[in-house]
Amino acid sequence: MTGVLLNIVTVLVGTATGLLFGRLIPERLRQIVFYALGSCTIGFGAITTVDGYHQLSATQVGSFSALVLVISLVAGALTGEALRIEHRLEQLGQWLHDRLPRRRAGATDGSAGGVLARSDSGGTAAGADSTSTAAGAAAGATAPASSSHFAEGFMTASIFFCVGAMTFLGSIQAGLGDPSTLYLKSLLDGIAAIALTTALGIGVGFSALTIAVVEGGIALLAILLGDFFTPAIIGSLNLTGGVMLIALGIEIIGIKKLRVANMLPALLVALVLAVCLG
Repeated sequence: MTGVLLNIVTVLVGTATGLLFGRLIPERLRQIVFYALGSCTIGFGAITTVDGYHQLSATQVGSFSALVLVISLVAGALTGEALRIEHRLEQLGQWLHDRLPRRRAGATDGSAGGVLARSDSGGTAAGADSTSTAAGAAAGATAPASSSHFAEGFMTASIFFCVGAMTFLGSIQAGLGDPSTLYLKSLLDGIAAIALTTALGIGVGFSALTIAVVEGGIALLAILLGDFFTPAIIGSLNLTGGVMLIALGIEIIGIKKLRVANMLPALLVALVLAVCLG
């Protein structure tokens, strides 16, 4: 569970940094850091893909490893697109945002727009593909009363950090003893927390509770089902998830929006194929 704990700590540290120094950090510095972390995500995804391929090739699946990857991603992406997973996550984010108390008219928060515009790509990196709607709504809103401001920060950050491919894949891997994906996610979330806190305040820090429940719950489930995850299943998940991480890195840098959330069913397809073939 060290990956989950680190993710919680980095969000808290990012929140504290955002409260103290967020408005002093130039936009160009935040941008170059996101570019660097996006590049790291692509590199880490490539390493995970290669490791998964070797793991899977060493099992009964053998020469079918490449076929598992292709079928998983294509079938999973088609399923996710048919179910419109990313669109529904965006709708969830908008619905949660709309349930918040309405902001009263007043002076606009001039910093919110610029901060959240850049943090949107970081949120995608952390696997929160639905956050562009919530963050965009926050960016254009007027200054809130303290209670609604806190609630919006908490709700927006919870969605930002806990909805996405990296959350699910990283938590499963962490439960199986490999927290490396959550380590990378922790860095991304810590930096995103600075940007979010600058715009939305201390409520962002309380999203650490949501991270503990969501990531900790998935990791605990993976621990309890540890015997079910054979080498073939682990290799299949790493192979497919690694390619998804590469896609996430491309989104972080801003090269292309690949709708990675719609690829989430690929993990389930990969698991089924590993069970059937292994």
